[in-house]
Amino acid sequence: MSNTKDTLNNAQPILPAPMPLESKTPAALPLTPKMLPKGIREFVLDVAERTQCPSEYVAVAALVALSSLIGSSYTLLPKQHDNWELRPNLWGALIGPPSAMKSPAIKEVFRVISALERSETEANEVEIKKQQHLFALQTAALKAKQKEAEKTFIEGEGEQALKMLLDAEPDEITEMPLRLIVNDATIEKLGEIMHKNPHGLLYFRDELAGLLSALAREDRQADRGFILECYDSFGPYTVDRIGRGSIVIRSCILSIFGSIQPSKIQNIVNDALSGRIDDGLIQRMQMSVWPAPIKGKKWKDQAPDPKALAEFEGLVQKFYQLRSVAESPIQLRFNPEAQTLFTQFWEELQHQIEDDDLHPVMQSHLGKMPKTVGSLALIFQLCTDNNECIERPAMELAIKWYEFLKSHAFKLYSSADTAKMEAAKRLLARKDKLDEAFTIRDVRRKHWAGLRENPNIIDAVNILVDHHYLIEIESKPG
Repeated sequence: MSNTKDTLNNAQPILPAPMPLESKTPAALPLTPKMLPKGIREFVLDVAERTQCPSEYVAVAALVALSSLIGSSYTLLPKQHDNWELRPNLWGALIGPPSAMKSPAIKEVFRVISALERSETEANEVEIKKQQHLFALQTAALKAKQKEAEKTFIEGEGEQALKMLLDAEPDEITEMPLRLIVNDATIEKLGEIMHKNPHGLLYFRDELAGLLSALAREDRQADRGFILECYDSFGPYTVDRIGRGSIVIRSCILSIFGSIQPSKIQNIVNDALSGRIDDGLIQRMQMSVWPAPIKGKKWKDQAPDPKALAEFEGLVQKFYQLRSVAESPIQLRFNPEAQTLFTQFWEELQHQIEDDDLHPVMQSHLGKMPKTVGSLALIFQLCTDNNECIERPAMELAIKWYEFLKSHAFKLYSSADTAKMEAAKRLLARKDKLDEAFTIRDVRRKHWAGLRENPNIIDAVNILVDHHYLIEIESKPG
């Protein structure tokens, strides 16, 4: 590469005037109170006001948490006759700089879920200890019975000896400490926890970049495949490991949620847009929001609204109790009015997906929206007193969320171009620290922020070439 003032073969290259380095990130739609159902609305507004964070953060955290509580208890059949079935588990991320108050918003929501987990575990402790002691006694009795069975076997009564051992087999421990949230676990341990909690889990990482970066490594592709399977899997999933044996996960269902900084997720999005890593993981993060930051914060010291908190706690308790309704999922369908709305939404969505001007990654993202919209409609319906079918108001609310989430998705995927432009600006500002003719390797060796890896440097250089700040010189052998 060479700066525009370079000469080639003693001839001054004639280049057009440099073009401004500008990028435009589309604005995302804001959340409005009318987009929130009763039981969530006042809680979201109260937390957002007290913590001075965007209400989008609180709302999305609440909805993903509720979706994880439903787990495998309810499913949606979007068609009246077809057997197409959707689980309501949602994946999402809160995007913003460190000062955006993401963590305070999450903590207010997850405090309620964690309190439920603790109370249910404490309530089961007596039964858990009882079964553990019984198991220990039965195991000791089995050892004593083995000697008697061996004597019977030697006497030629093989069937009788076997029956004696089977009758003395310890009862399986059915009561286990309840888990609703997992923060960090290996895939093997996660499989064990999911095996013991078949209704589903919420995998929460406050810093989601750590999980996503780990799953992008070459040696973690098997783990990545398992996580992808947990998005909408209906069948059992068997994990076979030497030393651990086989674990059958009856319901392989997981919600994923966390926060992430723009620079971290921009790299992940760029990998998907470039095709370097494009298996649909980032497109599954449907509940990802990137709201405008709150400016002009002022000191606030006020107690939580007790009525709003009680309403949300009641809703959380209700969703948790849905787990014990039946062993198999309860299937809901749309009523006629809601079905018409969902059908119209689906058909209009297909026209958008078929737009040739839309990037394939964005097409893939929109292609997963029916599950998201259907899941939200189910959640909104369960917030009401009628849990028999999905009604029109719940579907109307879900469609509003579709428009809202779509605008945030466009902002997210456009951010990759913004990141490339910022890298180009950074490189241009440091041009005097490079020789007039330089290579990609020369830039990488400088270890400049945002310009440490070849793909980022190449993107920045290409932009500067396209905008007439650099010219590319083909190097010849020798």
